[in-house]
Amino acid sequence: MKGRRTLLAVAEVAAWWVPTAALWLVLVSTVDTLELAVGAGASAVAALVARGARRAVSGR
Repeated sequence: MKGRRTLLAVAEVAAWWVPTAALWLVLVSTVDTLELAVGAGASAVAALVARGARRAVSGR
């Protein structure tokens, strides 16, 4: 059961990460290695914060 919850948590973070990373790529003017790394990191932080906020609101 715990493995399923972990898989769902990873899927939720990925579901938040993909659109935020895509938004970063759309809004950035230059796409080089450093910009991709910063965008991936910022999107990961945003995805984790979004998951935490959703859990806080839903109470689960």
